[in-house]
Amino acid sequence: MEKIDKEATKSEIMRYRGIRAMPFIIGNETFEKLGTIGSSSNLLVYLTSIFHLKTITATNIINIFNGTCNFGTLLGAFLSDTYFGRYRTLGFASVSSFLGMLVLTLSAAISRMHPPVCGNQEAASCVGPTTKQMTFLLIGFGLLVIGSSGIRPCNLAFGADQFDPNTAPGRKGISSFFNWYYFSLTFAMMVSLTVIVYVQSNISWSLGLAIPTIMMFLSCALLFAGTKIYVRMVPKGSPLSSVEQVFVAAFKKRHLQLAEQPCVALFNYVSSDSLNSKLCYTDQFRFLNKAAIRTPEDEINSDGSAADPWRLCSIQQVEEVKCLLRVVPIWVAGTVYYLSVVQQQNYVIFQAFQSNRQLGHNHFRIPPASFIVFPFLCISIWLPIYDRILLPWLRKFTRKEDGITLLQKMGIGMFISIITMIISAIVEDRRRSLALTRPTLGITQEKGAISSLSGLWLIPQMTLSGLTEALTLFSESEFFYKQCPENMRSIAGSFLFVGMAGSSYLSSLFSSVVHKTSNWLAEDLNKGRLDYFFYLIAVLQILNLGYFLLCAKWYKYKEAGSNTKLSESKEQS
Repeated sequence: MEKIDKEATKSEIMRYRGIRAMPFIIGNETFEKLGTIGSSSNLLVYLTSIFHLKTITATNIINIFNGTCNFGTLLGAFLSDTYFGRYRTLGFASVSSFLGMLVLTLSAAISRMHPPVCGNQEAASCVGPTTKQMTFLLIGFGLLVIGSSGIRPCNLAFGADQFDPNTAPGRKGISSFFNWYYFSLTFAMMVSLTVIVYVQSNISWSLGLAIPTIMMFLSCALLFAGTKIYVRMVPKGSPLSSVEQVFVAAFKKRHLQLAEQPCVALFNYVSSDSLNSKLCYTDQFRFLNKAAIRTPEDEINSDGSAADPWRLCSIQQVEEVKCLLRVVPIWVAGTVYYLSVVQQQNYVIFQAFQSNRQLGHNHFRIPPASFIVFPFLCISIWLPIYDRILLPWLRKFTRKEDGITLLQKMGIGMFISIITMIISAIVEDRRRSLALTRPTLGITQEKGAISSLSGLWLIPQMTLSGLTEALTLFSESEFFYKQCPENMRSIAGSFLFVGMAGSSYLSSLFSSVVHKTSNWLAEDLNKGRLDYFFYLIAVLQILNLGYFLLCAKWYKYKEAGSNTKLSESKEQS
């Protein structure tokens, strides 16, 4: 565990070098995404074409893999905040991801590590993988899960830790870091989903997996290269224990009455070595305040702390728990919002399959999966424009460091998602009508007639989808980081990924219910009514936006009091 010289002054302890540290941290994230996303997005093809697994088997493996990567962030975040710290967790996870990619590369490069090529044989006669081959492959998947579980919740929080939240330049640096972090992330995803996927599918799987493995090695090298300049927060034990203590103590004292002025009557103690800001008293969740009522039976240690923390908690502990409880309704709204993004990306490929994807008079046709790149392209263009042009103007106009608050940005993104789904429905209605009346040269395929509507009409909805992600999803991640207690920021970083996993499961359930109760989601889109499905999602998003606005109006931003060690500025909703 990282050690800090106790005799040093605070300024010596916290030598923030945000700008100098950014290239190493963002570079680590960029190369990590170049190394893993390109491969993980194409793993389904790899399992079916190289390992000859059945589609349903390969799909189940990938679903388990992706779900475990997202839910594993909770465990990775807990270990980081409780025992190892973000730097060590990142280092261990990065090495694990590199080893996982190396195993995948060897499974493709060494002939004994995968089944023989089918050649001209029928697919049914292809030889499947042996137990040893599958075991070797799953070891690679396991290492990648460990890597994702540690990198995803810690990388963003670790980068923001490099800026001093006590100063205006430091707070501006944190906001700017979030924007550039996501810019590099989307850029890496674009490259992975195009160049690396192309190499894997059309040139060589060995080369296509070796390239991201090299990228993952560079990611590790960049992270460790900046070791001497990083600010590394020292974990102070399990932050969840403090949360449990508040609920237990509040339950034990549930029959006690609160004083008329609880902010001055309750037990007030802040440990001198606490990483958390000293928080102001709030009236929300008043039932928890009873945990800080001091009775004659409650003994106090010589340093001022409670002798039995499971019976008496400080009002500081109570306010930290309130911070967590306040973000839960916002998290729910974000999870429901992301359902629109998942459905948009799922069905745009099927829409593209039955649209005219030919460009000009030549024979080139846009691959259906390429339309998924447009949201990332939009994000890559939007973030620098917002950070360098719009944000400075908003700061002058609103006189706030962040221009507009995070909840305001999320609300704007959710509103645009409604517009996105309506436009998607209108385009789909037009595509279907032309497919039924004027199919492209009468061409048909297994899924049905191809509409004469140009596939380029799908670009606006995908572009807007990217804009909603940049406003809502990225703001949500920053919101969790800033509003959760400092000793739980890795856990806060995992909230987003758990929400995304929940959105994926919710999306599957939603689609299944609609499919069983209507014919809207037919295999042939021309025989279904995908536009009705999009309108239904738009209605759901309208309800979700109304719920979010109520939560945003109720929400109280974390406000640091005096004598704070790592204070955060108050934001107005």
